[in-house]
Amino acid sequence: MSQSSEWQDKVVIVTGGASGMGRDVSLTLAARGARVVIGNRSAEAGEAVLREIHAAGGQAVFRATDVSNPQDCEALVALAVNTYGRLDAAFNNAGLQRAFNPIHVTPDVDLSEVIDINLKGVLYMMKYETAAMLETGGGAIVNNASIFGLKGMAETACYIASKHGIVGATKAAALDYARHGIRVNAVCPGPMKTPSYDRVTGGDDHMYDDGVPMHRIGQPREVTDAVLWLLSDQASYVTGSTLSVDGGMVAQ
Repeated sequence: MSQSSEWQDKVVIVTGGASGMGRDVSLTLAARGARVVIGNRSAEAGEAVLREIHAAGGQAVFRATDVSNPQDCEALVALAVNTYGRLDAAFNNAGLQRAFNPIHVTPDVDLSEVIDINLKGVLYMMKYETAAMLETGGGAIVNNASIFGLKGMAETACYIASKHGIVGATKAAALDYARHGIRVNAVCPGPMKTPSYDRVTGGDDHMYDDGVPMHRIGQPREVTDAVLWLLSDQASYVTGSTLSVDGGMVAQ
């Protein structure tokens, strides 16, 4: 089976699916024949990706989704099941980062929003995704955890906590469903050329080169390849794992 035919008519949820890594995963899956269910906070961005997929002949639906709201998460999974009859896979990618600050001066609103979206959003999505997958005999989930789910960095305590939490939740959920045909893994990207990266760096593609052994930032497609592999049958014996896509940063 070719990589493209493997995805034909598979139903895949992508949160944060209209920007950065999520957008690239959404477009790639649709191009390979998957039926993509996109959740994104910005309706304008979500509708734009939907139009791009439809114009290329792909299959997709979109729902404006705030993953910090459990009702939104439940509704996104319901959209997948009601539209396409099942849920085969999911990339829980939605996340954010606020201004860098030591924890004692981190605004309460920033702390709450980062935990609510990055960590609780993944937990809510997994809750409803696994329930849907149990109904049809299995599936695969990949959570976007970042290299900061595996290491620390100054002035980012709440962000680090959220990403470490995703790694831990991934391992626990993998054990919950290992005998039920549901695999759960995490991808841990390093610095990637995304709108979020550009906001932090002002568009300087080389700001972090010296901190990366490969001496460059990554491209969204490099994360997409890892995500699609983890979601695919090629990774059929992989669950509870974290895959770093970081140019060697965690190895340092």
